[in-house]
Amino acid sequence: MKALTWQGKRDVRVETVPDPRIEEPTDAVIRVTSTGLCGSDLHLYEVLTPFMTPGDILGHEPMGIVEEVGAAVPDLQVGDRVVVPFQIACGNCWMCLTGLPTQCETTQVTAEGMGAALFGYTRLYGAVPGAQAEYLRVPQAQYGPIKVPEGPADDRFVYLSDVLPTAWQAVAYAEVPQGGSVAVLGLGPIGDMACRIAQVKGAGRVFGVDLVPERLRRAKARGVETFDLRSFDDEKELVEAIRDQTDGRGPDAVIDAVGTEAHGSAAARMVQNASALLPRKISGPMAERFSVDRLAALYTAIDLVRRGGTISLSGVYGGMADPMPMLTLFDKQIQMRMGQANVRRWSDEIIPYLTDEDPLGVDDFATHRVTLDEAPEAYDMFQKKRDGAVKVLIKP
Repeated sequence: MKALTWQGKRDVRVETVPDPRIEEPTDAVIRVTSTGLCGSDLHLYEVLTPFMTPGDILGHEPMGIVEEVGAAVPDLQVGDRVVVPFQIACGNCWMCLTGLPTQCETTQVTAEGMGAALFGYTRLYGAVPGAQAEYLRVPQAQYGPIKVPEGPADDRFVYLSDVLPTAWQAVAYAEVPQGGSVAVLGLGPIGDMACRIAQVKGAGRVFGVDLVPERLRRAKARGVETFDLRSFDDEKELVEAIRDQTDGRGPDAVIDAVGTEAHGSAAARMVQNASALLPRKISGPMAERFSVDRLAALYTAIDLVRRGGTISLSGVYGGMADPMPMLTLFDKQIQMRMGQANVRRWSDEIIPYLTDEDPLGVDDFATHRVTLDEAPEAYDMFQKKRDGAVKVLIKP
């Protein structure tokens, strides 16, 4: 089959690789009909190179048709249409039963000290072959795949793999009061969808911050009060502008949907880039112990949120030596929640919104659709924020 493989920093290629097969009784194999290009994939493309191996198959946002089913997968049949969550979880360990499949005790990558294995995402998360491919082996298929009906186009359901549950959890963790206010930093796919979910869940005011014109226009068209970061001399001016809209206090909650790719801290970027250039035997251990993030978005969130408010982190951070303003966090009595989205924890709550009325706007959420052969160029486009790229779907 053809699959998109990682070959080095900013170097991804479509190659012919062996077809996946059933290896365990709890496996299934699907033919991928749609798969997303995620902002997290750009971390592999740019930042997390010390943890990658040339030939790794990328991607973690798939849906498709079941082609084969293992003997211990009773609820799937060949021909079923399914969405596959980005994390791999068993569904019956203590963590899964507690609603934390990202911490699944069956698939935890204990050798690396990490949580549940993920599709297409570095050796830290198991180096499981990913979903930007024609076919995908799905471990723990007795629990993970979400069956969806025939009829609507893939766009209706494909975001159940990652975008929808990640944004849903971001809003749930933010604990926005009914009629309250939330600011979303970063209007990429997760931030954009978090704004939409906050609105349908009863937030009174939703503020969106970004510096990409197309993203700002999309959010504004759906009733988000947008702030263009380029219009301010620094983050302090931005914070004051939003405080002016919230009786001087700041919003009840802030969702950081940016993570370590924030535009700030040239020094942190230099450290990231330097580690990527080191020999692999050195760069991996160095990144695990001494890596730092570019924390501009998080620092802005801490400054912006009202006293006693909540910060919800959905943007990915990977630093192990990040300086944190503990005095401010303590003095402002800020609550902070974070983590990979627990897809199956939220999927049943989300599905009723995937109706023909389409309150979340999933049917036209994608800005670009490309073939698998066009995926390398799509990575470059998405990373450079060219051509209005907000969400890219790949059709193998």
